[in-house]
Amino acid sequence: MHLFTPAGADEFLAHTQGALEAREVASNLMLGVALQLRAYPVVEQQPYFAVVEDEGGLVAAALMTPPHRLIVHAERGDAQIGFTRIAHDLREHRWQVRGVIGPGDAADEFLRIWQRLTGATVRRMTHERVFQLDHVIEPRWPPGEFRAAHADDAPLVAEWIEAFHREALPDHHHPDPVEWAKRRIGEGDIFLWEEGGRPVSLAARSRETPNARAIGPVYTPPERRRRGYASAVTARLSQLILDSGKRYAMLFTDLSNPTSNSIYRKIGYKPVCDYNAYLFD
Repeated sequence: MHLFTPAGADEFLAHTQGALEAREVASNLMLGVALQLRAYPVVEQQPYFAVVEDEGGLVAAALMTPPHRLIVHAERGDAQIGFTRIAHDLREHRWQVRGVIGPGDAADEFLRIWQRLTGATVRRMTHERVFQLDHVIEPRWPPGEFRAAHADDAPLVAEWIEAFHREALPDHHHPDPVEWAKRRIGEGDIFLWEEGGRPVSLAARSRETPNARAIGPVYTPPERRRRGYASAVTARLSQLILDSGKRYAMLFTDLSNPTSNSIYRKIGYKPVCDYNAYLFD
């Protein structure tokens, strides 16, 4: 079993892309981030790439874009040795690992290995589910209309994204919300549900894989929830993704939030697999 650490996304994908695309939606986080790094290789900090192979092919892989968590992938059930090699390489080269995320068994296996090696303790744990949609079931449409955000919406989008991060991801590293809003609006990836000329809910188009496009985050201010706005903006954006030629729209949900899991199922999303995410002290 051999570990090597590719210098860039091209080399990493040369060894992993086929396996990741075979389970494209389940592997969308690692695959989407790697494809984005190949297209836009300039980042603030050098990413970490690791691949473990044997004579049978890919065993395990890991990718990290500091300061974000390590993303792990187990291609086979015997990935424990592969993850052990990756963990030792990370420690030997003094990479700061703030957490790990991946399909449940893979994330849990790496966590056990990392804790034995380093004594790390878990500060926060979340259980998430990946969903995919290939046909939109129309919800009961609330009053209002769907539209792309424009430059004048940037202050509100920034305010909402900051509120989303405080509520859903309080312990994570986040980009500056104003810069994020301006950039993502400029890229055409922010969409709003508007009622009476006033935005009431937001959905963003996120990472892309060959046959799918992710949605996230989705945010509605607390005072405007339970009115169908999140269902409406997500359904419209999901249809936009399908109309663009993608086979699937996909998204992550926090399993501790029964409301979001329910509304996405009602508009046609089906569960694919579960992810576990851990943040370390």
